[in-house]
Amino acid sequence: MLRPFHSLTLSALVLALPIQAQIAFGGKPHGLQKENLALPAPPVAKMPAVNVDALMAEDAANLTAGIKGPWRFGFNHAVDLNTGNSGRWDLLPNGDRIWRIVLHSPGAFSINFEFHAFIVPEGGEVFVYNEAGEWLGAFTGESAGGLTVLGVDLLAGDKVTVEYLEPSARAGEGHLQIGQVTHAYRDVLGLAKGFGDSGPCNNNVICPEGDDWRDQIRSVAMIVAGGGGMCTGQLINNCAEDGIPYFLTARHCTQGSNVGTWVFRFNWDSPTCTPTTNAPTTQTVSGSTLLVQNAGSDVALLQLNTPPPSGYNVFFTGWDKSGTAPTSSTAIHHPSGDMKKISFDNDAAVSGTFNGAQCWRIMAWDDGTTEPASSGSGLWDQNGRLIGQLFGGSASCTSITSDYYGKFNVSYPFLEPWLGNCGNTLDGYPASVPLALDASVQSIQNVPASLCNENVINPQVTIKNLGSTTLTSLTLLYNLNGAPDQSLPWTGSLATGATAAVNLPAITAGNGSQMLTVRCTAPNGGTDLNPGNDQKTRSFNVAFPGQTITLRITLDGYGSETTWQLAQDGGGILFTGGPYSDGAGGTVVTSDWCLGNACYTFTIFDSYGDGICCDYGNGSYLIEDAFGTDLATSNGQFTDSQTRNFCLTNTGVTDLPSPGALAIWPNPGDGLFTLRWEGTLTAQAIVTDALGRQVLVQPLNTPHGQSTLDLRALADGVYNVSVQDGTRRMSQRVVVKR
Repeated sequence: MLRPFHSLTLSALVLALPIQAQIAFGGKPHGLQKENLALPAPPVAKMPAVNVDALMAEDAANLTAGIKGPWRFGFNHAVDLNTGNSGRWDLLPNGDRIWRIVLHSPGAFSINFEFHAFIVPEGGEVFVYNEAGEWLGAFTGESAGGLTVLGVDLLAGDKVTVEYLEPSARAGEGHLQIGQVTHAYRDVLGLAKGFGDSGPCNNNVICPEGDDWRDQIRSVAMIVAGGGGMCTGQLINNCAEDGIPYFLTARHCTQGSNVGTWVFRFNWDSPTCTPTTNAPTTQTVSGSTLLVQNAGSDVALLQLNTPPPSGYNVFFTGWDKSGTAPTSSTAIHHPSGDMKKISFDNDAAVSGTFNGAQCWRIMAWDDGTTEPASSGSGLWDQNGRLIGQLFGGSASCTSITSDYYGKFNVSYPFLEPWLGNCGNTLDGYPASVPLALDASVQSIQNVPASLCNENVINPQVTIKNLGSTTLTSLTLLYNLNGAPDQSLPWTGSLATGATAAVNLPAITAGNGSQMLTVRCTAPNGGTDLNPGNDQKTRSFNVAFPGQTITLRITLDGYGSETTWQLAQDGGGILFTGGPYSDGAGGTVVTSDWCLGNACYTFTIFDSYGDGICCDYGNGSYLIEDAFGTDLATSNGQFTDSQTRNFCLTNTGVTDLPSPGALAIWPNPGDGLFTLRWEGTLTAQAIVTDALGRQVLVQPLNTPHGQSTLDLRALADGVYNVSVQDGTRRMSQRVVVKR
């Protein structure tokens, strides 16, 4: 069984922030405006308690049966709360009136809900906001696409306030009725553990693996269903190529759910390949109409109530209804309600059946997988055309087994009245037209994820010409950790679609977490017409000098519930591990880390919430250095997670006496110093401030062991200068005083 929930904190969310969802029209809730803060507090509608354990048990049973959607994240409370029987009305000084009610579902990670009556006259505005000051809206009558129902997306926390402002000229014309409140018992917003909670084998679509699928990626949206579940689907082209928002997903995602209140979230993609980082959830629309469904291929065709605005830059995917088996297959989806991922099978799909439906069977994924909430997501052939949508299967990062996609050729006779008859294949819409100048940084290679006893990288950057004009020149700008850019000009000749590998100069990095950023600019001396693909980043860790630290975990019987991460204090996550295989308990797994001088935080998670000891095996863990010294230990008795902290000092470094070995003058000085040191001619100077924070790393490669150190950009104060030469270190304090 799985129980991925953790203690929720919103302490970091202290600013009032709009989180516009559906088609919202901006503004700020009137109840949060200064002149209205003295309004009486609105009444609270408290929901009954939710039995999370029972829900998790049901979810686990569905997962065992291979049902991948809708992936349930919430429990629905049926309510009847309307502007006539609930909440309170207050009259504002200008004659307008305001209705408010608080929805409280104790212990919920987030709340979303449905307006079963949404009648908002001209000038009326609806907002929803939480205790952290985040809000959705304003929603108007146009937000519902002319209908009288509206689904509202998730908002963090277990209390949200619903507010309706009715202008005096329209008094009595509006009516709201909340018919369902969804208590999120899963942390689908990533508030507790951060994003990236799907399996580690999944690929973010922004990664280079997605470069050949940019159009298809823009067609895919995550579905937040009114029934407390999540699925995936995609916009699909029709023979008229007129942009009607037809949306294809799985039939089983629609069962027991009102598609009229679904929320469709487009472009929820991590902006970085790794690590997964959050992105705005603003590009969503609400509501759809079910046009047709068919159990024989588990397909459902919807029409969105509101076309996605042009700013969403969506794509309507093409398709192939010939029934020809693909030689390779690609899936684009939102596994476990996570940000959009892409998966690949390099082998031919075969025919199969799943729960009576005719399907394409993926025998095993070669890169990536699918998970619950991937249901309804498309399967594309080697030509980039849709050939099916996900029904079910048992594939996961830890189980390389089958997945089944309902066949598009079986579905098509039911879809033809809407999609039309124009042959066996249709390409996507709108067709991509290359811009004249569009250079792109495709990837950064030759940067290891971890450097041990090394601190120099030699990156290689792949650039690509996505424009229609031959690319003859550009400039690469690069930096570490946001420092001032270094530049490297490139010249050559790249036809449309061609790539080139460019070697950057060697870069010396400091100790700990590092982020290399590379972007291209000035193609052919002009302006890049598509700057969104100009930049890539690569994270890596440096331990220089370093030592080997070993983690030993004794698992209980449910290793699949155990994951962990190691983070550097003040930096990012360095290493992760798990989940592991289930067994009898007592299995020992080890991981070796190369770490430098710093303090670290180790966190272990148990997705069921009962630790790794003791009901299902006597699990424990130990972190020790190369000499067998215990740095952190635990008997494995915790609930959702446990944290241990440890620090390393003097790692692999012999301090030489100073002064004599290292001379720095003038000291005190205005920031421009001369250094002389003993030893080889190749070294580096590392400067830290009074709090131990690294403020400068400078290579020292000058003859005679003497160089200039420029600290004039730093504030007046005391700094420590360490010259590291191989495994030796010479240190001395300097004073900057002007």
